[in-house]
Amino acid sequence: MTTPSGPWEDAGEFAGVPDEFQRLWTPHRMAYIQAGPEPLREECPFCEAPKHPDAERLIVARGETAYVLLNLFPYNSGHLLVCPYRHIGTYDQATPEEVAEIGALTQTGMRVLREVSRCDGFNLGMNQGAVAGAGVDGHLHQHIVPRWTSDANFFPIIAKTKALPQLLGEVREAVANAWPTPGR
Repeated sequence: MTTPSGPWEDAGEFAGVPDEFQRLWTPHRMAYIQAGPEPLREECPFCEAPKHPDAERLIVARGETAYVLLNLFPYNSGHLLVCPYRHIGTYDQATPEEVAEIGALTQTGMRVLREVSRCDGFNLGMNQGAVAGAGVDGHLHQHIVPRWTSDANFFPIIAKTKALPQLLGEVREAVANAWPTPGR
């Protein structure tokens, strides 16, 4: 039997050659992908998070009526969530104080992410209700998703996988350290 010859290369040799793509292996993501839908939660994760140390629950900043944390299942590195402490489901249930602080924390989050990650833009949004795509539909939260000119690719669409270049703990530390505090 003869070995076919042709213009291809051994897979062990294409870490960027000939197509210049880097291969990204993220086997730890398979546990999440294969897990399927989560069982119903007894408690609200956004009500529980502020009861724990910041680093343990990925909280980067706390205000009087709302706080900011990293999304545990981010669309991109640095994906922040701004949540009121109060368990409310929709924006129209927020008090004027909550609305103002959610807005101020969102602005600060954008400034910090721009500084820390050098992103080119943002997606902001609130998915209110399961029908609108909210993963935690009973507790209002604002998404701040940093975007880069080159971050769009087929991976999330075809493989339902998102490559993230930084670990959540590293992102949390960088954002929390850059977050302005009174007197700084």
